[in-house]
Amino acid sequence: MTVDKPPESSDFEHIGQEPEPGLLREIWTFIKEERIWWMGPIVIALILVGALVALTSTGAAPFIYTLF
Repeated sequence: MTVDKPPESSDFEHIGQEPEPGLLREIWTFIKEERIWWMGPIVIALILVGALVALTSTGAAPFIYTLF
């Protein structure tokens, strides 16, 4: 009687079990691998604008309005 070994997990299965990267890490990897460095400042500007919009609806709004 022989004992069957379970198949060894392949690299594909190993990668599939890793946690998914976040949105910013995916964008950074895309920019780095595709070598589209001009997109970096655009992404940073969009993140800053999004942060300003989010902060204007909080208690920090009076301090932000004095900047403009």
